[in-house]
Amino acid sequence: MKPWILGLTGGIGSGKSAAAQHFRALGVHLVDADDAARWVVEPGRPVLAEIAAHFGVEVLQPDGRLDRAALRARVFENAEERRWLERLLHPLIRQEIRSYLECASSPYAILVSPLLVETDQHTMTQRILVIDVPESLQLERAMQRDQADRKQVEAIIKAQASREERLRHADDVLVNDRDLSWLQGEVERLHRFYLTLRGGQP
Repeated sequence: MKPWILGLTGGIGSGKSAAAQHFRALGVHLVDADDAARWVVEPGRPVLAEIAAHFGVEVLQPDGRLDRAALRARVFENAEERRWLERLLHPLIRQEIRSYLECASSPYAILVSPLLVETDQHTMTQRILVIDVPESLQLERAMQRDQADRKQVEAIIKAQASREERLRHADDVLVNDRDLSWLQGEVERLHRFYLTLRGGQP
């Protein structure tokens, strides 16, 4: 039987990666949209040349790889440029994700994506789990993890779907405001529940 697809999302600093790692450790097939976004712009892929032609070679590193930080700085300041990049990349990322999900052999598979709700990626899933966290904690964690300043993290939070928007799409919500072992226990509880579902529904 084909596995059903769980969408796993949460804002920056919510702990969705830690939750995803634990699901993977439990044997769940997992595809990360961020990985797919990296695969589509690898050297040799035609889309990389298109990005360099549009933004200039300063978005490339000396070895020809994409300089993600330089590109991010460029598109976060300019909504029009961000939309151009999204129009180019999203269909390719979606294709990449789909081909990886099709290899899944676990009873359900997970698509981890920070932009699950903002893009049409949520249409590829049968159920959505949101890792939620109060914004003050989100800011603190993201600044610590990325050594980023408050303004940069706030800009990323603003560019992502609002907390309300994400929660509106959620079938399940995990409030990750405690420690890692608590989070892992909650993931295990959800995993047991997910194994009882058919097509993502009870």
